[in-house]
Amino acid sequence: MKTSQFPRTLWLMLPLIGLSVTLMNGCQSDATATSNPTEKSVNLLASAKFDTASMIPVTNELNLTGKVTFNQDKVVKVFPLVGGHIETVRADLGDYVRAGQTLATIRSGEMADVEQQAIAARGQLAVAQKNSQVTEDMAQGGLSSQRDVVAAREQLQAAKGELNRVNERRSILGGRGSSVYIVKAPVSGYVVEKTASPGMELRTDDPENLFTISNLDHVWVMANVYESDLANVHEGNPARITTLSYPDRVYQGRIDKVFNVLDPDSKTEKVRITLLNSDNTLKPEMFANVSVQYPGNDRRVAIPAKAIVFADSRNFVVVANAHNQPVVREVNPFKTIGATTYLTSGVQPGERVVTQNQLLIYTALGK
Repeated sequence: MKTSQFPRTLWLMLPLIGLSVTLMNGCQSDATATSNPTEKSVNLLASAKFDTASMIPVTNELNLTGKVTFNQDKVVKVFPLVGGHIETVRADLGDYVRAGQTLATIRSGEMADVEQQAIAARGQLAVAQKNSQVTEDMAQGGLSSQRDVVAAREQLQAAKGELNRVNERRSILGGRGSSVYIVKAPVSGYVVEKTASPGMELRTDDPENLFTISNLDHVWVMANVYESDLANVHEGNPARITTLSYPDRVYQGRIDKVFNVLDPDSKTEKVRITLLNSDNTLKPEMFANVSVQYPGNDRRVAIPAKAIVFADSRNFVVVANAHNQPVVREVNPFKTIGATTYLTSGVQPGERVVTQNQLLIYTALGK
């Protein structure tokens, strides 16, 4: 058929026919896309994580002030055992030292006396041994009495006892045949106090220690509790600790000691939390904020705090209903303690709330 012979009416109707086909296809696509909303809901929950709401006692929180201190069970004060003149100091404040490491050397007249006593004791022992042998030989020849033999043996035992005493003292002082006394670290740890300096003169009765060594792997946090709060604080209560140096870092611990004595000036009682400090970030004398948690008498529905979606000045959660479909609920939080939020209304115990991708689902549902 030639083009000129094609009816003019059909030429005019072709655009309308094409538009109708397009509209029909579009309607068919929309119907297909919206024909199974349940499948879409299931897909939204495919990557979600859930937690079950439960009715539990509301945990209360008490905010205390405190500070980081040394673990007194791991603090060693180093005192000199002799008087003398400090010649050298080989450890400084903040240094890490190992057990047996030399901290300082002291030139001491007492050490010289101990060495002299050792020499004298060895000489007395040699004389006593010789006298005892001679006396026993004479007694066998009838030239000495049995009393003389007993006396010689007693002198020999006394000489041995004196030599043992001097050797023990010499061993305690670390004597090496000279007048130098070596101050050694008794344990491994950090030098947290130091008073020794070269040229310092020491007396035997000086009460001041030269060094203080502490292991900072564990530290104590001492917090103050006012009289009005004493009934709420007990051993075993969980505690969250933050510091000014690391405000975004939360240290978790428990009260392991309640000191049942009130400070007469501040009228507070101290409690102790022992914290692991393997990275040595906590330093003694740091200020600490301590939040102590204790159970209350009120019971409310609790969900993870991260499940809350805040939008338009309101609070929402995404709940998976009985048909495993996501449903947005408005909730009224009572309060949040740590990672838990307690609700006044909006969710019932046993319902599952979304704790991951809840904002994505909330947005996808057009809320």
